[in-house]
Amino acid sequence: GETSSSTTGSASPLPNSYDSLEGGSYPVKFARGPDVKCSIFFNLFQPFPDLSQLSAALGGLSGVPELEVEALRPVNLLQERNLLPPRPLEAPEPNLSADLRKVNCSPQTFRCTLTSVPQTQALLNKARLPLGLLLHPFRDLQQLPVITSNTIVRCRSCRTYINPFVTFLDQRRWKCNLCYRVNDVPDEFMYNPVTRSYGEPHKRPEVQNATVEFIASSDYMLRPPQPAVYLFVLDVSHNAVEAGYLKYLCDSILENLDKLPGDTRTRIGFLTFDSTIHFYNLQEGLSQPQMLVVSDIDDVFIPSHDSLMVNLKESKELVKDLLTSLPAMFSQSRETHSALGPALQAAFKLMSPTGGRVTVFLTQLPTLGAGMLQSREDPNQRSSSKGVQHLGPATDFYKKLALDCSGQQIGVDLFLLSSQYADLTSLACMSKYSAGSIFYYPSFHHLHNPAQLEKFQRDLGRYLTRKIGFEAVMRIRCTKGLSIHTFHGNFFVRSTDLLSLANVNPDSAFAVQMSIEDSLADSSLACFQAALLYTSNKGKRRIRVHTLCLPVVNQLSDVYAGADVQAITCLLANMAIDRSISSSLSDARDALVNAVVDLVSAYKSNVSSLQQSGLVVPASMRLFPLYILALLKQRALRTGTSTRLDERVFAMCEFKTQPLQQLMRMVHPDLYRLDNMSDQGALHLNDTVVPQPPLLHLSAERVSRDGAFLMDCGNVFYLWIGKCCNEMFIRDVLGCPNYASIPPNMKVNVKTKEFIRRCRAVVTETPFCLFSFRDDASAKSTFFLHLVEDRTDSASSYSEFLQHIQQQMSK
Repeated sequence: GETSSSTTGSASPLPNSYDSLEGGSYPVKFARGPDVKCSIFFNLFQPFPDLSQLSAALGGLSGVPELEVEALRPVNLLQERNLLPPRPLEAPEPNLSADLRKVNCSPQTFRCTLTSVPQTQALLNKARLPLGLLLHPFRDLQQLPVITSNTIVRCRSCRTYINPFVTFLDQRRWKCNLCYRVNDVPDEFMYNPVTRSYGEPHKRPEVQNATVEFIASSDYMLRPPQPAVYLFVLDVSHNAVEAGYLKYLCDSILENLDKLPGDTRTRIGFLTFDSTIHFYNLQEGLSQPQMLVVSDIDDVFIPSHDSLMVNLKESKELVKDLLTSLPAMFSQSRETHSALGPALQAAFKLMSPTGGRVTVFLTQLPTLGAGMLQSREDPNQRSSSKGVQHLGPATDFYKKLALDCSGQQIGVDLFLLSSQYADLTSLACMSKYSAGSIFYYPSFHHLHNPAQLEKFQRDLGRYLTRKIGFEAVMRIRCTKGLSIHTFHGNFFVRSTDLLSLANVNPDSAFAVQMSIEDSLADSSLACFQAALLYTSNKGKRRIRVHTLCLPVVNQLSDVYAGADVQAITCLLANMAIDRSISSSLSDARDALVNAVVDLVSAYKSNVSSLQQSGLVVPASMRLFPLYILALLKQRALRTGTSTRLDERVFAMCEFKTQPLQQLMRMVHPDLYRLDNMSDQGALHLNDTVVPQPPLLHLSAERVSRDGAFLMDCGNVFYLWIGKCCNEMFIRDVLGCPNYASIPPNMKVNVKTKEFIRRCRAVVTETPFCLFSFRDDASAKSTFFLHLVEDRTDSASSYSEFLQHIQQQMSK
């Protein structure tokens, strides 16, 4: 276990020499592949090829296993409709030796869109698939090798950390797997702390695990490691009082006060605002908290520098007193204005000496002082199919503030609980550029919207207690010949390949676009390494390193066999969000449709000797058109369906920051039937039988009135009960005697949640919200909205979408 650091006192502001801190890399060029168009020829009456014909047409297979042969099986989308596997799709296995597969990085942490890397950019262009990485670097892990060593072994040239994919030329020399430089093995590395033996450097834990964490020495510090510091900035205007969030927030902080990540140095502070800013003196020794009011919002100052951010352990009773009394203090407020900008300026001044996390709770559009905003949304344009306006910020105030915060190692998280337009487009910049998180609860009201209240409470519980890293930087290195040209996520890019992350949390992910600058003909393997340098909540400087290894191939067949359809979909989603902001939403939608057309065209042109008919794709990409259609129906990208601007922007923010597994369930939820489950194919875990119902296509024709259906959307579950559902199921699971007795908006009981938990034990154990619907009109506006294969108000059905793709190809 970790022990608290002996360092005391405030840390000084950080100099900007991050590049030298983590270690440089060879230059990364910004590159863009040429735009290649494929010619298309139709012949609708030719026989379907077998695998041997296909293999020959694609240039042969380079010894791929049977699974990859199956991945190449041609699928005619116009003829095959049952495309979903019975279980949730897993990442394709790279075509590596058993030894390398055993030590490779988990796809839940590090994933490439192509598990077989093309040898040249020309081959990549020919495949018409994007090359990129999806990374979840700080996710919660059950097992993590932690290494304490005086010497962290790295390549002297490119600064890569030693990993399972380096080559030991002998006991004294190793070759870097990224730049191929030969390095000396330090004497200390000759000793293996696990086996307590000498002379076996290849058996060290760094060389046996693709994910490791080093306890860093002072060489990786620009200042003593900072303590965990938390500042809560709370909206207490009349709008906030009406929404009723404050009581539940204070209760949640009180409940989790002892679970906040940190040690004996942990510091905490509170700041509230309406038209003025209120600070709270929590200095140890006071009989009760003291409120200090600053009404000059045009020139914000800090009324006291020593007593506003206090040691949590020393001032815990005063903190509890404040949290207990806060909701009542503003219960009669009639102040309707919101001075968010000045409150953030005050928060920046409070936190600059140390860095840390600022958590903002807001219920309305900021209307006073710096950063004030005006409503830009036209409600009449919410259903427009022509385009969406105001996807860019109205002011650069929040971006500039975020960059200042990032420079002082301050991350800003935003909880927006608003029933009206609040210009999230502008507000989101405070979190986007400071590596923060965004939470949004539209139409929040503690009485009128119990579903949003439950979600808010669940999110708060996770947020307050989840792991956190401070003053972090992350660098991604790759094999010589590959280059990174675009990052996606919440961060500030400090240099071409270095991300500044004031805070890092286990729920945020990143994506990277790549290109092939030089031929990889001399390489049989391509490697990628992400190094995350951060300060733990216990005050330890740590480096978490992930290394991914993939084969390099020179055949188009191998590229298609290793295509990861879910990773490709997620990367394209990130690219589409950027395109919608930099160009237009219609351009982004067209680009997604063209991605499908390009794939089908490229595949067709490369098997044209077989005279293929219909819409044919390799089996590895059979779900690609379905996933793209689902993307086009998401709030972030849909048109023609009424969508509030803030809800659209929040969906865009989620696309840019959610891990792959979460994002895919948002885009294409998992649908199961629950009332007829059997033990056939069930898993047996710890003497518990976990049923494994098959996945169903997201279509109304798969939902019947005599059944009960569960839809897994990631962090939200929908349980839909048909009118003719088995009464025994209704009684046993819902606790109601029959269908008629189910309340229209029933609150799900503990019994139901336990049943769902047991059914989804193999998916994830994270907390979730569960909403239950009867077979009535209210269900059709929520549950049925996620049935992406069906036609909706203005969006195509899956069959219509395939016809549209075919029309586009014929042009």
